[in-house]
Amino acid sequence: MGGWHANHALAIVDAKGAPHRLVLRRWARPGWEVDDPDFTAEREAAALDLVSAAPVPTPRLVAADPVGAVCDVPTLLLTRLPGRPPGLPSDMDRFLGGLVEALAAIHAVGDSARDRIPEYRSYRDLRSAAPPGWSSRGQLWERALELASAEAPPGPRCFVHRDYHPENTLWSRGRLTGVVDWTSASWGPAAVDVAHMRWNLALTYGLDAADELLRLHRSRGAPSSPDQPYWDLVTVLDLAVDLDPTDWPRFDLDRLERYVERVVAAVQPCEP
Repeated sequence: MGGWHANHALAIVDAKGAPHRLVLRRWARPGWEVDDPDFTAEREAAALDLVSAAPVPTPRLVAADPVGAVCDVPTLLLTRLPGRPPGLPSDMDRFLGGLVEALAAIHAVGDSARDRIPEYRSYRDLRSAAPPGWSSRGQLWERALELASAEAPPGPRCFVHRDYHPENTLWSRGRLTGVVDWTSASWGPAAVDVAHMRWNLALTYGLDAADELLRLHRSRGAPSSPDQPYWDLVTVLDLAVDLDPTDWPRFDLDRLERYVERVVAAVQPCEP
């Protein structure tokens, strides 16, 4: 999602001499309105308004030019939150716990979101996708695509971030200080946010981190959703089948493939 935007850090002093740390967020990628016409500045502004009362740190909307009438492109002016992306957390348990707590607060945003935020959609139609050319395990990917192309099983729907992964969170001294990048916020399956975070955790920190996130999520009151394995597959395939292998170390690709193998087994237990 970050490829759609140019984010500019601003330091401003107002007429009373008070300093403000802001972000000018511009929809600057040429052709975004053709490729992703529904992921708009208006959508992010609505999402930030909806989540503003939730007990999770998010940017505050200061001003908006959603059609680029004043700025050169659609633009939002946001407060700038403290912290940095997590890197390698010194306390993995605390890190995963912070992710789970924030997710619970996001999903608790009320039903009013249903009328203000578009329905969830995948980035691509997996029914027409092919196994990635970089993999030698074509049968695994064919089976994964077959399972992910089936009709989605029932599960709870709510307000979701839609692009919830470690690089869209900010941390300071082991404490979560921000959840950012709300362009694709949706009304959709709660399991989507868990699933998207899980495959990113598996790729970055290992499969155990992905499994521990799910365990913590359920231990803190989230229901055991029958649709979780399905969305685990859909979210990883949504991006993995098209990734450029030259951008990824072979170690990461192998770990991603092991994650897909584990999720396929969860959707459809392996035959003896």
